[in-house]
Parts: sequence; structure tokens; C-alpha cells
Amino acid sequence: MRIFNDVTEIPEEAKGEVIVIGNFDGVHRGHQALIQQAKDIAKADGKRVGILTFEPHPRRLFQPDLPPARITPTDVKRQKLEENNLDFLFSLDFDWNFASQTADDFIEGILKKGLNAAHVVVGHDFHFGQLRKGTAQTIKDAGIPVTIVEPINDDKENIISSSRIREKIRKGIIDEANNLLGWEWEIQGDIFRGDRRGHELGYPTANVLLKDTIHPAYGIYACWVQIEGEDEWLKAATNIGIRPMFEVKVGQVEAHILDFPDRDIYDKKLHIKPMVRLRGEAKFNSLDDLIVQMDKDCMKTREILG
Repeated sequence: MRIFNDVTEIPEEAKGEVIVIGNFDGVHRGHQALIQQAKDIAKADGKRVGILTFEPHPRRLFQPDLPPARITPTDVKRQKLEENNLDFLFSLDFDWNFASQTADDFIEGILKKGLNAAHVVVGHDFHFGQLRKGTAQTIKDAGIPVTIVEPINDDKENIISSSRIREKIRKGIIDEANNLLGWEWEIQGDIFRGDRRGHELGYPTANVLLKDTIHPAYGIYACWVQIEGEDEWLKAATNIGIRPMFEVKVGQVEAHILDFPDRDIYDKKLHIKPMVRLRGEAKFNSLDDLIVQMDKDCMKTREILG
């Protein structure tokens, strides 16, 4: 998948293709349906498929004080899009200049001049341009063929959406979020050196900041983790939150990898897949009580992950 971040620098050989437009936070089953529709059109027309998306998420620009809400921060989103075997990713900067352009400017400057889009595929609720005045019909009226893909429902006939998935993650209902995503949600980040509290207690942890990733319900999770450059997924009893015993100010992930040798993995990327929330965070009367509970968390993690 070739990636372009500037619409003015797209070579001619990457133009004239089928373009799917959206934010794609989550790359969930509904997004996958959009992509598949675009692939079917491209195959019939002898074209390739490109994704047109925007970074950061518009919510960061319009509501910067809200808590992090990204299901898939930039690196994860690109990874999941690449797994859909796309030809191009056009990831444009979403700033105030971009947000303030009219729908006609978007069509002329980006879809026509920048991409020379042969066909556009969008979701049923697609809007664009200043004040969201642009619609699929606006693009059709400009002479570009458009296909509108209707929403996908889950097993209970409810529409699959990023907002629903965020709600599930915030409540710690990871299995239901995964069902809507069509893949196992994960957190990614570089392992940093913490205060070594876990090491002192006999439970060393690999620590990762949540940053832009949506914060799941705080608590202890049975997780699978994978270290950058290694194939194996390892079991980990993982605290996600602020550690009430030690009052960490920023939510983070602290993964105690079971049966893991003592070796340096700092600054490597860690992939964390929370599978089941074992319990909420708690403040214990003593460190001894905390250690007893951590023993139980590790045993429960082994039971769940098998």
C-alpha cells in the first residue's frame, strides 16, 4: 500500500482510481463493507482502490479538550487498512484550513485535480466541506460517479458504528467491541521505564502510555501481548488505568507478562490485546494485600487465556 500525505504530490500513475472516503476510526465491519464494495467496482472497471482519510481525527480539532477517543490511532489505523490489501492510502492533514474549505473546493482541489477520482464510494451518512454541507449528491452533480453503501447491522440488527464500539470499550466489554470490529482490538505503544514499583513487588511490568487511544474501563485485564520484532503472543495480567495505590496521573498500560525472562525490552513497541476485564482498579490496605490480589489476577489470566 503506497501512502501519500500531500494531495499536490500525487504522481499521475496513482490517479484515476476508485476512492473510498472516510475517517475509518476502527476499520470496523461497516468500513470493511465500504472497502469491499470499492474493490468490486475497481475489479469490474480495471481500476485500483485508494482510501482518502484525514489525520488527526476531526474531533481533535473541533473538541480538543475531550478525553481521547481513537479506537485506532494513526499507526493502528494504517496497519488495519493495509491488512485490507489496498493499493493507496491518501492521508491528508485535517487542520482549520482544510476544515474551512467549501464542498466545491474539496471536489475541485482534491477529488478532481488531486486524485482525478474515477469513482467514489462513501457511507450512507457521508458529509464533507465547511459546515458539512457537501453530500454524495454534491459529488454526483460535479460529474463523478458515486456509490453509497448502506450501514451494516450486527446480529441484533443494530447498526455497526465507531460510536457503538467506543461505548463498548469504555465499559470494558471487549468481546462485544471485537465482534463489531471484526478483529481483536489492540493498544500499541513504546515500552518506557516506569518507577519500577512492579519490579520491587515481584511483578515487573512493560509500561505503555495510552496517549490518543481511547481509555477502556480502568481495571485489570487478561491480555495477549506481542513485543516488536517477535512472533509469539504472550499472556499478561495487565493493569490499565492510574494505579490507585500509587496515583499515576495519566492513564497507562502496565503489562505483567507471565513466565517472561528478565531482559531489556525498553523502547520496543508493544502490542496489547485486552481480552477480558477481570476486575476494576482498587486501592488496597497494604502492599501485602495487593500482592495477594496480583497472584489471583495472574491465576485468573492463565485460566482465561488457557
